[in-house]
Amino acid sequence: MTTSTAIAATMPERPPPHPSRLLVAGLVVGPLFTAAYLVEGALRGDGYSPLRHPVSSLALGPQGWQQIANFVVCGLLVVLFSIGLRRTLRTGPGALAVPLLVAVWGIGLIGAGIFVTDPVGGYPTAASPVTWHGQLHDLAFSLPAFAALTLAMLTATVAFARRRSGWFALYSALSGTAFAVLFAFALIGFAGTDPWTSTAGLWQRLSVSVGWLWLALLATNRRRAARRATRRATR
Repeated sequence: MTTSTAIAATMPERPPPHPSRLLVAGLVVGPLFTAAYLVEGALRGDGYSPLRHPVSSLALGPQGWQQIANFVVCGLLVVLFSIGLRRTLRTGPGALAVPLLVAVWGIGLIGAGIFVTDPVGGYPTAASPVTWHGQLHDLAFSLPAFAALTLAMLTATVAFARRRSGWFALYSALSGTAFAVLFAFALIGFAGTDPWTSTAGLWQRLSVSVGWLWLALLATNRRRAARRATRRATR
């Protein structure tokens, strides 16, 4: 027996791949974020309208800390999910770009919580002062976050097509398109353009829901793929 053969024989086998536990964050973050803002909106009785006003406006007022916490906690969960996603994708198409873009979405949520928005659509006051933290909320975090998640879906379209996962590639393309279009409707409404103003909050919530669902199904896709790889490696 040669020396190299002996060394190879004594080296332990590389453990089979397995789903990262951090992928669970991608399954729970959407329902958590949605449940929180639905409850907060239902209990907010000072003129707040879920149909008209953005989720970010829930961070204003005496109870605003609840939505701030929702933004920060869910943003951290998204960042953790992006780490698990990177570990699971490992190499190949989209292995770096998709997790990175998802992480930007999470960082945007954290920043949107820390830097509170200005009044929108007459809530909580008809006056609309422009503040430095409101500008940071919009320009440095919210808009880049929505752009990043749109790009994540479109990048996943190409990446999963090349990974021979055609159904998820198609789903990502449809989700990215719907996410961007619905958010554009919301922006038009928040800018005060009729007839979108009265339903701007609804368009935003629909857009965000599309995004959360995509993240959950992405987590499910990667967990299943890792389990299949584990079964093949242990045969």
